[in-house]
Amino acid sequence: MTEMVKKDARPLRIGIIAGEISGDILGAGFIQAVRAQYPDAQFVGIAGPRMQAQGCESLFEMEELAVMGLVEVLGRLPRLLKVKAQLIEYYKNNPVDVFVGIDAPDFNLRVERDLKALGIKTVHYVSPSVWAWRQKRIFKIAKATDLVLAFLPFEKAFYDRFNVPCQFIGHTMADAIPLDLDKGQARSSLGLRDVANQSQGRILAVLPGSRGSELKNLAEPFIQTCQLLAKQHHDLTFIVPLVNEARKAQFEQAWQSMAPELDFVLVDNARQAMAAADVVLLASGTAALECMLVGRPMVVGYRVNALTYAIAKRMVKTDYVSLPNLLADAPIVPELLQQECVPAKLAGALNSLLASDNQALLTQFKEFHQLLRCDADSQAAKAVLHLIDKTYV
Repeated sequence: MTEMVKKDARPLRIGIIAGEISGDILGAGFIQAVRAQYPDAQFVGIAGPRMQAQGCESLFEMEELAVMGLVEVLGRLPRLLKVKAQLIEYYKNNPVDVFVGIDAPDFNLRVERDLKALGIKTVHYVSPSVWAWRQKRIFKIAKATDLVLAFLPFEKAFYDRFNVPCQFIGHTMADAIPLDLDKGQARSSLGLRDVANQSQGRILAVLPGSRGSELKNLAEPFIQTCQLLAKQHHDLTFIVPLVNEARKAQFEQAWQSMAPELDFVLVDNARQAMAAADVVLLASGTAALECMLVGRPMVVGYRVNALTYAIAKRMVKTDYVSLPNLLADAPIVPELLQQECVPAKLAGALNSLLASDNQALLTQFKEFHQLLRCDADSQAAKAVLHLIDKTYV
């Protein structure tokens, strides 16, 4: 009895690793939700500023893991292996009740595998896109984890096929975005009052991507699409959210060289830009999910290097690339990829949306929003605590 009281009196200890800003945001929400149940819980691993502000002890800088690209990873591999070894040794000497690896699967799954072999319960938070490509990774995930926390219901369905423990927790973005975003308010916040006050004024938000490579491939067809639409719709205003000064300069160079006659309004808030818009043209990726949650009709376009596309086409096992279509398992959103991503086809798809009230599509978007709105932070905390037989009220 004395030993049991002593064990229960020990603060809950959770190992946790986030490798980038998005993981830091998830980690901070998770820590808050756990602390609502266990105020004295301790968290230790690799954390960004948000997690550290919640009291998480960081053994290394989060930037240690923020490496992208094959060449860059190879150059950093000795250091990454050293960090991993030191983390395993730390957790071996300072046991935790459970370990949570947030995203960063190339690093975290290896840590999870080694910790699970030591008898520590492991959770991987944010499923890799194993349902879409490199599906055999499911067996490595099964070996490394006791539980996967998935944002999307079809992800859980995939894990269930292989009897790998997985829990659908909803999406934090669905929690953060209101079910109804006021278009006029968004326009005013972006300084577009003139358009907001025009009963016939319409806005097309153009999102050519957040990476330099995306803009390199998409700026030209997207700008030329706007040229075509400007000739047909004199009431149309084009707004372009750009993530930083480098992308702004890159877009401005393409704009001035191809279509200096167009008036693009450049802004820095993608969500507000989508909320202000009547229709959205965007690069495939997380932006499509965000646009669906904001509740605006969209056309998805994407181009990559021809060799990259050929390889990806062989490896990808899904019929669609955008999350609205994956959720619906149907082409509810136009996807124009590679050779199809040309101005005439993009403009045609956008014209169809501009000519419709799109009510059926927007109703479906709202249904998906409600499906994903589960208070993901709390659901994640609940799942992890239940895994280690801790109560959650």
